[in-house]
Formats: sequence, structure tokens, C-alpha cells
Amino acid sequence: MTSGYDRKDMTTASDPALDDLAALTVVLGKFHGRRILCVGDVMVDRSIYGEVKRISPEAPVPVVRITRETSELGGAGNVVRNLAALGASCAFVAAIGDDPAGREVSNLLAKLPVEPYLRVSRQRETTIKNRFFSLDGHHLLRADRETRLPLAPDDAADVMRAVTSELLRAEAVILSDYGKGVLSGDIAQAVIAAAKAQRKPVIVDPKGADYGRYVGATVLTPNRAELAEATGLPVDTSENLVTAARGLCRDVGVGAVLVTRSGEGMTLVTADGTVHHQPAQTREIADVTGAGDTVAATLTLALACNAPLPVAMHIANAAAGVVVGRHGTAVASVQDIITTLRQTGLASVDQKVVDRSEAVARVVAWRRAGLKVGFTNGCFDLLHPGHVSLLRQARAACDRLVVALNSDASVKRLKGESRPVQTEAARAAVMASLASADLVTIFSEDTPLALIEALRPDVLVKGADYTRATVVGGDLVEGYGGRIVLAELVPSFSTTATITALKGARSIS
Repeated sequence: MTSGYDRKDMTTASDPALDDLAALTVVLGKFHGRRILCVGDVMVDRSIYGEVKRISPEAPVPVVRITRETSELGGAGNVVRNLAALGASCAFVAAIGDDPAGREVSNLLAKLPVEPYLRVSRQRETTIKNRFFSLDGHHLLRADRETRLPLAPDDAADVMRAVTSELLRAEAVILSDYGKGVLSGDIAQAVIAAAKAQRKPVIVDPKGADYGRYVGATVLTPNRAELAEATGLPVDTSENLVTAARGLCRDVGVGAVLVTRSGEGMTLVTADGTVHHQPAQTREIADVTGAGDTVAATLTLALACNAPLPVAMHIANAAAGVVVGRHGTAVASVQDIITTLRQTGLASVDQKVVDRSEAVARVVAWRRAGLKVGFTNGCFDLLHPGHVSLLRQARAACDRLVVALNSDASVKRLKGESRPVQTEAARAAVMASLASADLVTIFSEDTPLALIEALRPDVLVKGADYTRATVVGGDLVEGYGGRIVLAELVPSFSTTATITALKGARSIS
């Protein structure tokens, strides 16, 4: 495994598409009709709801009076449900037993726009997960029936014949491994090799401790616990998680590892060492069941549309935010994802404006995640193209940008009683709406020196009308190893000139 943690390699792409709803919507609009091949372990997810009013006299357990039951496709079947909900064309290869649950799988698939190939094996039992809930949604018990054995040779050969046939039309492949045996032995490696020969991306939702069977996959999507099991390394911090994911990339020979982190969002580590973090996009978690299936389906579809990996992760993260806010094995539609992206964008404006103590906490968290923090400041009274250019250059020089605004009282002292034109609250709201600003805070002093001392940014950015010697806090930042960036100016734009022009226009009228 990889040893050590190299902070300078921890970078995030400054791809504007990540923050551009229109660009993300374009990718989502290409989902319809994409042909995806899914191979894996199918099962029945049965939810049993009942009234709980007493404890059994036979043992200290609740007595459940069953009032309602529902059944959905689970495991790889839930991946297929998500693909169908997203408008994809899906071929599905799996194995079932010659039993009532296997026939139930067939009936449930018949309701979806899916082309299934189900190998019926007399040597297997179709997996059933029975989840018992009280009427208020409290999870009481899960009882499973399953076979956890590799496929028999004739079953495996039949599955591979189906895969080979379906792969010709597929644009991407998902291996949904739930450890029930369909992808054990040489099957996973054979599918990956066949897909690679046809230059088709392969996304694997993995299981178990031996990831050797996934060698050569495009992306692995383990959760945090699965990553720890596969690598034997700690994943308790962002640094440790990235170290483990990098080692997995190298040792298994995959293009990237996307780690789902529940309420903490996702981390993408690519083979070249680049790291991308995405915070979770839901505020209330109702049920995490099946969220990994949604991530695999959405990520694969985005990659089939030739979206860059960070963009595909962003969309998958939003989809996961949809389903964890719902009970049971839920699915997300394209419109659900667009709505979540839009709501997250609006909410993030409010979350960007923070006080000094919260700004320090956020910067500490970013630094622990290995992100390079930039800082710039100003009055930013009437935003103009010069400001926009400076902010864009500042954001390009770092992974996260803090923008510090002079308070109203500070602006008055610096600019005179007629300023600012806009209140500090209004200026902060406008600044927070810009994709280039990751955090906005207000300082009341005449200079931002105390704030710079508190935040200790890696990069300090000012306009080229300053010199290195005149940048407030420049000597401090360079003293601990940071750097100063002097951004190129856009000529003919200034807030003072704009106000003067407006006054002149009013006097003429």
C-alpha cells in the first residue's frame, strides 16, 4: 500500500462545470436511451410493516402485528431500477434460483423497460432480504435468505455468453457485487477484460476483501467500511482515507476510486493522485439503503455521456442525496437530481457567509483535507468586471477561496460617509452567489491583517496595482511558506468611477 500522505498532491479541479447547473443539466439530458449493461447479484428487498404495542411474554422482543408488505428489486436489481428511472436502456445479466423468489424477481423486472437475462440455477436460492419496520418507520429486524457460493461452471459459462452478446450494444458496464457469487471466480475479471477490449468503461460496486478480481476497472465505488476492509488501512480521517484509496488505485490497477462517505459526501481519488471532495447534498437522512446502487447507476450513465469524472461524481452525489432522504430502496429521476442541484446551489449561498470563528473552522477542515486555501479582500461595493476577473484569477490559484469584505463602518472610514452604496449584508449575498467564492466573511478593522493571521491562507491574492511589499499580510504569509499572487487588472473599471458616472447622469437628467 502507499505510504505517507503528500499534501501537495491533494488537489481539486477548478472545472466551472462543477458549479454550473446548466452544464450539469446538459449531461443529465443525455441520459435518456443510453445503453448500459449491468451484471451482478439480484435479490428481493421485502419491507414488512407492522403495529408494535407490546413485548412478547416468551422473550424480550417486540410483537409485530403485520399490516403491510412491499417488495422491490434489490442488490443489482436496484441498480437496474435506478437506470430505468434515469431513462437508460438497460441489459441485465444475473442468476436466480428455481424458487418463488426467483419468479418474483422475473415479475418485478417485467414491469421495467429492461432486457433481462436471468440464469435459473437449481443449485441456488434467490436472495431475499426481509426488513421489519414499525408503522412509524423504526427498523426492527432484518432476516436474510441467500446462497453465498460461486456459480456452478455451467451457470458461469451461460452468464458469460449473455455478457458477451449484450456487451456489443452497451456503452458502459456496471458490476454490482453483493458477494452472493455471480461475480466470484473469474467472471468479474472476464467481464472487465472483454469491456476493456471494446473500450467500454467498467464501474464496479465492490464487495469483500479481495479486490484482485476487479483489476483494470475504470472506477471502484466502495463505501468507507468497504475501503477499510479491502486495504486493511485506517480511514477515520480524510488524510487516511485518501491514502487508502491511492493505495487501492495502484495495487488494483484501476482508473479511480470513488469513496462514498454517507453524511460526509464523497471523495474521488484518481490514478494520477488527484483528489476531489464533494459534501453530502441532503440535510436529513431517512434511509441509506440502496444509495450505493444509485451512485453506481448515475455515475455510469454520466461517464457513458463522456462527462469528466468530477462532473459525474457531482451528479451521482446529488442523486444519492435524493434517495437517502426517502425510506426504503428508493430511486432518483433526472428531474429529482436537477431539483436537488438547484436547491443545493441556493442553499450554498447562505452557507457561504460566515463569521470569523466559523471561517477559521472551515479553513482548518479544508486544510486537513489537503486543500490549498486562498484569500482576497476588498470592499466590493458595486461588483464590476474588474472584480469578477480578480476573483476568477484568485480561485484559479487555489482549491478554496475565502473572500473577506470590509464592514460598512470600515468602508465609511476608508471611502467616506457616502459609502458603501450597498450594505455589508447585500455585498456578502452577491459575493456568495459567485462560483469563484467558496467562503465569505466580513471584517471590521481597516485592514484584514488580523483575519489573515487567524486563517493563515496558503495564497494571498490582490490586484496588480499593489506590489508584493504593499500587500497587507504579505510578509506574514510568505514567512510561513505561502505565496502572494498579483492578479492582472481589467482596465477602465472601478466602483468610484461608476458612482461618479451615475451622479453625472442624474445631474443631467
